[in-house]
Amino acid sequence: MESDKSLVSLSDLPVGKLAKVQCIVSNGNQRRRFLDLGLIPGSIIKSERKSPSGNPTAYNIRGSIIALRNEEAQNIVVSIV
Repeated sequence: MESDKSLVSLSDLPVGKLAKVQCIVSNGNQRRRFLDLGLIPGSIIKSERKSPSGNPTAYNIRGSIIALRNEEAQNIVVSIV
C-alpha cells in the first residue's frame, strides 16, 4: 500500500478524480456487496457526480455506474491516482 498521506475514504474523493481501491473496512453483507459491485483492491474508480443533496454519489467502476451513500463509501479506502 502507498503512504498513509495519499489514502482517503471513497466518500472524500472529489468529483472527476480517479482513485485505486486499496481496501474495504467493513464485514459481512456490506463487504460482499462491495465485492459484487467490483470494488476490489486494485480496481480503478472515478467519482462521476453527486446528487443535488450531496448524497449519494455516482461512481464509475469497471465501466459501470454505481451509486453509494456517503456512509457506505466511508468504508472503502482509496488512493488518488
